[in-house]
Amino acid sequence: MQPPGTGDCQAYVTETEQSEMREHSLPLIETGRLARVRGWLGRDRTQEVLAGYVFVGPAILGFLIFALGPLAASLYLGFTDYDLGEIHFIGFRNYTTMLSEDPLFWQSLKVTFIYTIFSVPLGLAAGFLVALLLNQRVRLLSVFRTIYYLPALVGGVAASMVWLWLFSRDFGLVNFFLGLVGIRGPSWLGSPTWVMPAFIIMSLWGVGGPMLIYLAGLQGIPSELYDAAKVDGAGPFGRLWHVTIPMMTPVIFFNLVMGIIGTFQVFTQAYVMTSGGPDNATLFYVLYLYQNGWQYFKMGYASALAWVLFLIILAFTALVFRSSPAWVYYEGEIRGRN
Repeated sequence: MQPPGTGDCQAYVTETEQSEMREHSLPLIETGRLARVRGWLGRDRTQEVLAGYVFVGPAILGFLIFALGPLAASLYLGFTDYDLGEIHFIGFRNYTTMLSEDPLFWQSLKVTFIYTIFSVPLGLAAGFLVALLLNQRVRLLSVFRTIYYLPALVGGVAASMVWLWLFSRDFGLVNFFLGLVGIRGPSWLGSPTWVMPAFIIMSLWGVGGPMLIYLAGLQGIPSELYDAAKVDGAGPFGRLWHVTIPMMTPVIFFNLVMGIIGTFQVFTQAYVMTSGGPDNATLFYVLYLYQNGWQYFKMGYASALAWVLFLIILAFTALVFRSSPAWVYYEGEIRGRN
């Protein structure tokens, strides 16, 4: 026989122990659930990563084969004598020849620098002025925007053929209109004096691209700034100088960098219209590079020229970036602080 109350005490103790066991087992249950959830999330994360690599794999493979591979090959070929035959390592001879024995290298640099100095500022100013005009509220505005942008879509060869006809000495429209005011037009593409001005004028043909970027920037300027300027008594020119231009400096900066990079790589116009003439007056750097590589088959020397061009563009781009804190304004930025 059990003493009186012993069974009730055991039952009470048992229930207490069971309650304590349930309380202590809850963290274990939750830990198990978290582990299962983390396992599911881990599997999902792995699947997402694998799917991401599958989607970006072709792009990475294309970059390695068609970009990084040729870059590495051209860097090596720049130190060799390679004419599609045997490859002979010659060290820095291509670069010393370029700097000390090749007058056409310096002529191509001179032509490219002159073109860049004149065409980049003109293109920036023309694109900005056209964007200002097309930002007004006038009738048929979308039509005018389309008309000004269309030339930027025309391919380089087609545009070169059009300008070849426009600059024709005997049948070109440029000399025809000059004749209407009593001016005898020059031989634009046949004179070493006039061929570079002709190319600079032709560069304005593509202002539609920068104009579109300017236009997007103009439409992003808050109207409250113009209202505040009006309250302060600023006229149209004052609002342009103190509101529009400062707010547009990031866009000007972008177009400046892209313009410098683009003008240092001019090729199609010179190749189609003049082949570098007359008297090497349009021997642009990339055209000279092309002649060495694909006409004379001096692949090693052409590779060295390509890397020198890369360093020149890199230096000018770095110079523009270095100067940007002095004249580029970003909304909300305090000058002198990040």
